[in-house]
Amino acid sequence: MEMNMSFSHDMDDEYEKFIRRMNPPRVVIDNEACKNATVIRVDSANKHGILLEVVQILTDLNLIINKAYISSDGNWFMDVFNVTDQDGNKIVDEGILDYIMKSLGPESCFTSSMRSIGVKQSMDHTAIELTGSDRPGLLSEVSAVLRHLKCNVVNAEVWTHNTRAAAVMQVTDEEKGTAITDPERLSRIKALLCNVLKGSNKSSLAKTVVSHSVTHTERRLHQMMFADRDYERTGDDVLDDKQRPNVDVVNWYDKDYSVVTIRCKDRPKLLFDTVCTLTDMDYVVFHANIDTEGPESYQEYYIRHIDGSPVKSDAERQRVTQCLEAAIERRVSEGLKLELCTTDRVGLLSDVTRIFRENSLTVTRAEVTTKAGKAVNTFYVRDTSGYPVDAKTIDSIRQVIGQTILKVKGSPEDSKSVSQESPTRFLFGGLFKSRSFVNFSLRLRFSLWKPRRSLTCLFLLWPSSSGIVFCFLVVNNLTDSALVH
Repeated sequence: MEMNMSFSHDMDDEYEKFIRRMNPPRVVIDNEACKNATVIRVDSANKHGILLEVVQILTDLNLIINKAYISSDGNWFMDVFNVTDQDGNKIVDEGILDYIMKSLGPESCFTSSMRSIGVKQSMDHTAIELTGSDRPGLLSEVSAVLRHLKCNVVNAEVWTHNTRAAAVMQVTDEEKGTAITDPERLSRIKALLCNVLKGSNKSSLAKTVVSHSVTHTERRLHQMMFADRDYERTGDDVLDDKQRPNVDVVNWYDKDYSVVTIRCKDRPKLLFDTVCTLTDMDYVVFHANIDTEGPESYQEYYIRHIDGSPVKSDAERQRVTQCLEAAIERRVSEGLKLELCTTDRVGLLSDVTRIFRENSLTVTRAEVTTKAGKAVNTFYVRDTSGYPVDAKTIDSIRQVIGQTILKVKGSPEDSKSVSQESPTRFLFGGLFKSRSFVNFSLRLRFSLWKPRRSLTCLFLLWPSSSGIVFCFLVVNNLTDSALVH
């Protein structure tokens, strides 16, 4: 059976190569057709996932796709992309233009389905994939364990969304600087990291995978969080309808398509995130119109499932909507952006994240890269209590790490809290919705301020014939004095 499956795969591969030889891709790059963007036209034989492959190549070059027109009905694939660089300028770098032509044109080699995921073997490093419940200080704990196990983190990307966390980390042996291959050592790494992910809740879901394969990190993170079902909303979800992307899925019965429309705030790599999700959910994009000029993005897709059918039920429609919302939200950067650039050394990530944790900061997203002995890391941090990051805290951290090593992008005021509502919302939100206070007695103790403050509040409530009696007690933890209201 395995031999037959391998033979069938080889035949499919050879057939794709034959089709491409008979109908080689055509790529046209035009810097004259549009006033403010470079126009890239791609014509090719059609196959499932080809749109994602093209978008992935453009996105990996950090190009901004402002507009796109996509048509792949039938056996031919035709795309038009209007792109700029990060500064909004046309693409004039000959090296980039030549790379696009070679990657998308007749010389390209993305015939294999493996190319879309970017899987290849590597002995330079060991890849570690982590998924589990998010909590303050998690990245610091993971980094500390890896350092203890004599693993050096050379590259990593960490996402958090909807109380879940996912990371793809590339590590090497601390002494040899090569991939870790000892099975017993790898098993120990997996076991210890899995314990860290579970934390005090041993029943929580956590997963650790160790391999020597290299995947496209961002696509893999989408797949990991999708498999972890981070798209499922929890009852205490703090996002309201105004903050969520506007995703609508309707059926066009005359043409047997499902039409997906997305309206949300524009940001880099947005198109990759949505196309990646549709592809991994086994939907085929037949036509699409993308317009992301200005602060808002508009995307319209005409899709069918890979089995040829449009969305069949309300449950499927809801799942597509939730998964696209999650794909857009995962990369939204919550918190203050910090950039670190210094000479790389073993334990650097562990030291930096420990300093963040000791100053009550939690990392919501991170990108860790090492190039030519230089560590270039980006962190998005916020206060563990949900308040905006204190400017004095950032100044203190920069003094410890180095003013020239750690730089702030934006200002602490730009870091919005998770919820701007009153900190007593969860205490009283459901209390006064109760239909009756009969036999009601409640004693609550909690802090209205950050943990490092010295004041504690004590609330006492009890019923009486005239209504609810409310007592408010403020205690100074340093002097044990109290003030009663």
